[in-house]
Amino acid sequence: MLCKLLTATKVAGNPESLFHKPSIEAWLEYYGLEPTAYASRKQTLEAVFTAAKACGKGETKVFGLRLQRDSFEFFMEQLDFLHPGQATDLERIEAAFGPTLFIYLSRVDRLDQAISCVRAEQTGLWHRNADGTELERQEPKRRDGYDAEAIRCYIETFSNSNAAWSRWFDEQSIVPIEVSYETLSQEPQAVLTEILAALGSEGSIARSVPLQTAKLADKINRDWRARFEAEYASST
Repeated sequence: MLCKLLTATKVAGNPESLFHKPSIEAWLEYYGLEPTAYASRKQTLEAVFTAAKACGKGETKVFGLRLQRDSFEFFMEQLDFLHPGQATDLERIEAAFGPTLFIYLSRVDRLDQAISCVRAEQTGLWHRNADGTELERQEPKRRDGYDAEAIRCYIETFSNSNAAWSRWFDEQSIVPIEVSYETLSQEPQAVLTEILAALGSEGSIARSVPLQTAKLADKINRDWRARFEAEYASST
């Protein structure tokens, strides 16, 4: 949702999960680059990052990138290889991309987040356009149906991931713009205005940017939440 909003401003880059899988081979495939065209790991990574920066800028002067925790360590390992003279993760990131604004997007309600993730894996539908049409569908990864253990596992995963991000920001002395999913979904233009202002762009642009995506949660999500809470209450 946030990536689509930023892209729609036409001044804040084209942020996407440009390094989604922790694999150089997957990165090459994503950008349509031929592995045999490069004589070394360094040349390969330079080509990948050049392609990523072009994609993340779109038609703007700003580069946008979305990073998720499960691929972050691998991503930083590659930056360390490309920029060995830098002492910190922040220095390596800015050596690769220039001065960087960090936005930390998280979800306060871990249970709703876990249920949404399990349902997306079961149905294969991850994103829907604002008009209700499908935006992203993948092959289902799980058998359909309520799964308390999967929900519990994701609650733990998301909690650990957020804790890891908080530690990293502290270690790098970074003060990010903190955005909750709840606030973003309720006040998208206000969040977008804040980010645009921090980027040095005109915040009023946000008022003319329509929502790009629709919420997927439905009655099944609500039923699963009630069932999980009832089961959890009975076991404590």
